[in-house]
Amino acid sequence: MFQYKKIERLGIITLEKSPANSYDIHFFNEFETILNTIENDQNIAVLLLKSGIPKFFCAGADIKVFASNTVVQNNEMVAKANKIAKIISTSTKIFIAFLNGHTLGGGLELAVACDIRLASNKKFLIGLPEVKLGLMPGNGGIPRLVNAVGYSYAFEMVVSGNPINSEEAFRIGLVHKLYDEKTAEEEALTYVKNLSKGPKTAMATIKQTFAEGVGKNIQDFLQLETNMVKTLYDTFDAKEGFQSFIEKREPKFE
Repeated sequence: MFQYKKIERLGIITLEKSPANSYDIHFFNEFETILNTIENDQNIAVLLLKSGIPKFFCAGADIKVFASNTVVQNNEMVAKANKIAKIISTSTKIFIAFLNGHTLGGGLELAVACDIRLASNKKFLIGLPEVKLGLMPGNGGIPRLVNAVGYSYAFEMVVSGNPINSEEAFRIGLVHKLYDEKTAEEEALTYVKNLSKGPKTAMATIKQTFAEGVGKNIQDFLQLETNMVKTLYDTFDAKEGFQSFIEKREPKFE
Protein backbone atom coordinates (compact mmCIF):
# COMPACT_ATOMS: atom_id res chain seq x y z
CA MET A 1 0.00 0.00 0.00
CA PHE A 2 3.01 2.28 0.51
CA GLN A 3 6.47 2.79 -0.88
CA TYR A 4 9.04 4.65 1.20
CA LYS A 5 12.48 5.86 0.17
CA LYS A 6 15.09 8.36 1.33
CA ILE A 7 17.09 10.84 -0.69
CA GLU A 8 19.63 12.25 1.76
CA ARG A 9 17.54 14.40 4.18
CA LEU A 10 14.29 13.89 2.27
CA GLY A 11 11.81 11.09 2.86
CA ILE A 12 9.23 10.18 0.21
CA ILE A 13 6.05 8.22 0.94
CA THR A 14 4.14 7.06 -2.13
CA LEU A 15 0.55 5.91 -1.64
CA GLU A 16 -0.13 2.81 -3.75
CA LYS A 17 -3.48 1.25 -2.89
CA SER A 18 -5.43 0.67 -6.08
CA PRO A 19 -7.68 1.87 -7.49
CA ALA A 20 -8.00 5.22 -5.65
CA ASN A 21 -5.85 5.07 -2.48
CA SER A 22 -9.09 4.71 -0.50
CA TYR A 23 -8.28 3.87 3.08
CA ASP A 24 -9.37 1.34 5.68
CA ILE A 25 -7.98 0.38 9.09
CA HIS A 26 -5.21 -1.75 7.54
CA PHE A 27 -4.09 1.22 5.43
CA PHE A 28 -3.75 3.38 8.53
CA ASN A 29 -1.95 0.69 10.55
CA GLU A 30 0.73 0.40 7.86
CA PHE A 31 0.87 4.18 7.48
CA GLU A 32 1.41 4.65 11.22
CA THR A 33 4.32 2.20 11.22
CA ILE A 34 6.04 4.15 8.42
CA LEU A 35 5.40 7.51 10.10
CA ASN A 36 6.89 6.27 13.39
CA THR A 37 10.00 5.08 11.53
CA ILE A 38 10.36 8.49 9.90
CA GLU A 39 9.87 10.39 13.15
CA ASN A 40 12.68 8.38 14.75
CA ASP A 41 15.05 9.06 11.84
CA GLN A 42 17.04 12.11 12.95
CA ASN A 43 18.48 12.59 9.46
CA ILE A 44 15.11 13.31 7.81
CA ALA A 45 14.13 16.99 7.65
CA VAL A 46 11.31 16.95 5.09
CA LEU A 47 8.75 14.35 4.08
CA LEU A 48 7.00 14.32 0.71
CA LEU A 49 3.63 12.55 0.52
CA LYS A 50 2.49 11.69 -3.00
CA SER A 51 0.49 9.15 -4.96
CA GLY A 52 1.63 6.41 -7.28
CA ILE A 53 -1.93 5.82 -8.50
CA PRO A 54 -2.95 7.57 -11.74
CA LYS A 55 -5.79 10.09 -11.35
CA PHE A 56 -5.93 9.95 -7.53
CA PHE A 57 -4.02 11.40 -4.59
CA CYS A 58 -6.46 9.86 -2.11
CA ALA A 59 -10.23 9.38 -2.36
CA GLY A 60 -10.72 9.14 1.40
CA ALA A 61 -12.45 6.27 3.15
CA ASP A 62 -13.34 3.13 1.24
CA ILE A 63 -17.10 3.69 1.09
CA LYS A 64 -17.91 -0.02 0.67
CA VAL A 65 -15.90 -0.88 3.77
CA PHE A 66 -17.37 2.06 5.69
CA ALA A 67 -20.92 1.03 4.76
CA SER A 68 -20.40 -2.58 5.82
CA ASN A 69 -18.61 -1.75 9.08
CA THR A 70 -20.32 -1.57 12.44
CA VAL A 71 -20.52 1.82 14.14
CA VAL A 72 -17.78 0.67 16.52
CA GLN A 73 -15.51 -0.28 13.61
CA ASN A 74 -16.09 3.04 11.88
CA ASN A 75 -15.37 4.92 15.09
CA GLU A 76 -12.09 3.01 15.36
CA MET A 77 -11.18 3.92 11.78
CA VAL A 78 -11.99 7.60 12.34
CA ALA A 79 -9.93 7.57 15.54
CA LYS A 80 -7.00 6.05 13.65
CA ALA A 81 -7.37 8.64 10.86
CA ASN A 82 -7.27 11.42 13.46
CA LYS A 83 -4.19 9.85 15.03
CA ILE A 84 -2.40 9.78 11.67
CA ALA A 85 -3.29 13.43 10.99
CA LYS A 86 -2.05 14.41 14.45
CA ILE A 87 1.25 12.57 13.96
CA ILE A 88 1.77 14.54 10.74
CA SER A 89 0.71 17.92 12.11
CA THR A 90 2.78 17.61 15.31
CA SER A 91 5.83 15.95 13.75
CA THR A 92 9.22 17.63 13.94
CA LYS A 93 9.50 17.01 10.19
CA ILE A 94 8.05 19.32 7.54
CA PHE A 95 5.34 17.38 5.67
CA ILE A 96 4.55 18.30 2.09
CA ALA A 97 1.66 16.85 0.08
CA PHE A 98 1.91 16.75 -3.72
CA LEU A 99 -1.58 16.66 -5.25
CA ASN A 100 -1.66 15.31 -8.78
CA GLY A 101 -5.05 13.61 -8.78
CA HIS A 102 -8.46 13.60 -7.09
CA THR A 103 -8.12 14.62 -3.44
CA LEU A 104 -11.43 13.99 -1.72
CA GLY A 105 -12.86 13.53 1.76
CA GLY A 106 -10.29 11.99 4.04
CA GLY A 107 -7.74 12.48 1.28
CA LEU A 108 -8.08 16.25 1.60
CA GLU A 109 -8.08 15.93 5.39
CA LEU A 110 -4.75 14.13 5.05
CA ALA A 111 -3.43 16.87 2.77
CA VAL A 112 -4.44 19.73 5.08
CA ALA A 113 -2.71 17.97 7.98
CA CYS A 114 0.51 18.51 6.01
CA ASP A 115 2.40 21.77 6.35
CA ILE A 116 2.66 22.62 2.65
CA ARG A 117 0.64 21.55 -0.38
CA LEU A 118 1.94 21.50 -3.94
CA ALA A 119 -0.22 20.66 -6.94
CA SER A 120 -0.35 20.06 -10.65
CA ASN A 121 -2.71 22.16 -12.74
CA LYS A 122 -4.14 19.12 -14.49
CA LYS A 123 -7.87 18.53 -14.16
CA PHE A 124 -8.82 16.81 -10.91
CA LEU A 125 -11.15 17.42 -7.98
CA ILE A 126 -10.36 18.65 -4.48
CA GLY A 127 -13.10 18.64 -1.88
CA LEU A 128 -14.91 17.37 1.20
CA PRO A 129 -18.07 15.68 -0.13
CA GLU A 130 -19.11 13.97 3.13
CA VAL A 131 -22.32 16.02 3.42
CA LYS A 132 -23.60 14.29 0.27
CA LEU A 133 -23.49 11.03 2.23
CA GLY A 134 -25.34 12.58 5.16
CA LEU A 135 -22.10 13.00 7.10
CA MET A 136 -19.41 15.61 7.71
CA PRO A 137 -15.61 15.56 7.89
CA GLY A 138 -14.37 13.95 11.09
CA ASN A 139 -10.61 13.61 10.73
CA GLY A 140 -9.71 17.18 11.65
CA GLY A 141 -10.53 18.49 8.20
CA ILE A 142 -12.78 21.36 9.26
CA PRO A 143 -10.46 23.21 11.69
CA ARG A 144 -7.42 22.60 9.49
CA LEU A 145 -9.27 23.80 6.38
CA VAL A 146 -10.34 26.94 8.28
CA ASN A 147 -6.69 27.54 9.19
CA ALA A 148 -5.71 27.10 5.55
CA VAL A 149 -8.33 29.17 3.73
CA GLY A 150 -10.42 30.96 6.37
CA TYR A 151 -13.93 30.41 7.72
CA SER A 152 -15.88 31.62 4.69
CA TYR A 153 -14.30 29.44 2.00
CA ALA A 154 -14.07 26.45 4.34
CA PHE A 155 -17.72 26.63 5.37
CA GLU A 156 -18.99 26.75 1.79
CA MET A 157 -16.78 23.85 0.72
CA VAL A 158 -17.92 21.67 3.60
CA VAL A 159 -21.64 22.52 3.69
CA SER A 160 -22.07 22.21 -0.09
CA GLY A 161 -19.72 19.29 -0.58
CA ASN A 162 -18.86 20.75 -3.97
CA PRO A 163 -15.29 20.19 -5.15
CA ILE A 164 -12.90 22.74 -6.62
CA ASN A 165 -10.01 22.34 -9.05
CA SER A 166 -6.34 22.88 -8.31
CA GLU A 167 -6.30 26.36 -9.83
CA GLU A 168 -9.08 27.50 -7.49
CA ALA A 169 -7.33 25.78 -4.59
CA PHE A 170 -4.21 27.80 -5.41
CA ARG A 171 -6.22 31.02 -5.68
CA ILE A 172 -7.74 30.64 -2.20
CA GLY A 173 -4.48 29.55 -0.57
CA LEU A 174 -5.28 25.87 -0.06
CA VAL A 175 -2.41 25.00 -2.41
CA HIS A 176 0.85 26.88 -1.96
CA LYS A 177 2.46 26.23 -5.34
CA LEU A 178 0.85 25.25 -8.64
CA TYR A 179 2.88 23.66 -11.43
CA ASP A 180 2.21 22.89 -15.06
CA GLU A 181 1.14 19.25 -15.30
CA LYS A 182 3.94 18.42 -17.76
CA THR A 183 6.67 19.38 -15.29
CA ALA A 184 4.80 19.26 -11.96
CA GLU A 185 6.38 16.17 -10.46
CA GLU A 186 9.90 17.28 -11.38
CA GLU A 187 9.34 20.80 -10.03
CA ALA A 188 7.74 19.52 -6.84
CA LEU A 189 10.68 17.19 -6.22
CA THR A 190 13.13 20.05 -6.79
CA TYR A 191 11.22 22.19 -4.29
CA VAL A 192 11.20 19.56 -1.54
CA LYS A 193 14.85 18.62 -2.12
CA ASN A 194 15.87 22.25 -1.71
CA LEU A 195 13.76 22.63 1.43
CA SER A 196 15.26 19.45 2.91
CA LYS A 197 18.71 21.09 2.83
CA GLY A 198 17.57 23.64 5.40
CA PRO A 199 18.31 23.65 9.15
CA LYS A 200 16.20 20.88 10.72
CA THR A 201 16.08 22.37 14.20
CA ALA A 202 15.05 25.82 13.02
CA MET A 203 12.40 24.42 10.68
CA ALA A 204 10.97 22.21 13.42
CA THR A 205 10.93 25.17 15.81
CA ILE A 206 9.15 27.33 13.23
CA LYS A 207 6.52 24.61 12.78
CA GLN A 208 6.05 24.35 16.55
CA THR A 209 5.78 28.14 16.90
CA PHE A 210 3.04 28.35 14.28
CA ALA A 211 1.17 25.40 15.78
CA GLU A 212 1.23 26.80 19.31
CA GLY A 213 0.78 30.43 18.31
CA VAL A 214 -2.34 30.22 16.16
CA GLY A 215 -5.32 31.24 18.28
CA LYS A 216 -3.27 33.13 20.85
CA ASN A 217 -3.67 36.87 21.26
CA ILE A 218 -0.96 38.93 19.59
CA GLN A 219 1.00 39.63 22.79
CA ASP A 220 1.15 35.96 23.75
CA PHE A 221 2.12 35.03 20.19
CA LEU A 222 4.92 37.62 20.23
CA GLN A 223 6.20 36.28 23.54
CA LEU A 224 6.10 32.73 22.19
CA GLU A 225 8.14 33.79 19.17
CA THR A 226 10.70 35.50 21.43
CA ASN A 227 11.00 32.41 23.62
CA MET A 228 11.37 30.07 20.66
CA VAL A 229 14.05 32.04 18.81
CA LYS A 230 16.16 32.09 21.98
CA THR A 231 16.40 28.29 21.79
CA LEU A 232 18.13 28.55 18.40
CA TYR A 233 20.93 31.05 19.05
CA ASP A 234 23.43 28.51 20.35
CA THR A 235 22.69 25.69 17.90
CA PHE A 236 25.17 24.32 15.39
CA ASP A 237 22.92 25.37 12.52
CA ALA A 238 22.72 28.99 13.67
CA LYS A 239 26.49 29.17 14.00
CA GLU A 240 26.90 27.51 10.61
CA GLY A 241 24.38 29.90 9.07
CA PHE A 242 26.28 32.97 10.29
CA GLN A 243 29.68 31.53 9.42
CA SER A 244 28.66 30.50 5.90
CA PHE A 245 27.23 33.98 5.30
CA ILE A 246 30.49 35.61 6.39
CA GLU A 247 32.52 33.18 4.25
CA LYS A 248 30.17 33.62 1.29
CA ARG A 249 29.47 29.90 0.87
CA GLU A 250 26.50 27.56 1.01
CA PRO A 251 25.70 26.44 4.58
CA LYS A 252 26.04 22.79 5.56
CA PHE A 253 23.34 22.32 8.16
CA GLU A 254 23.04 19.31 10.43
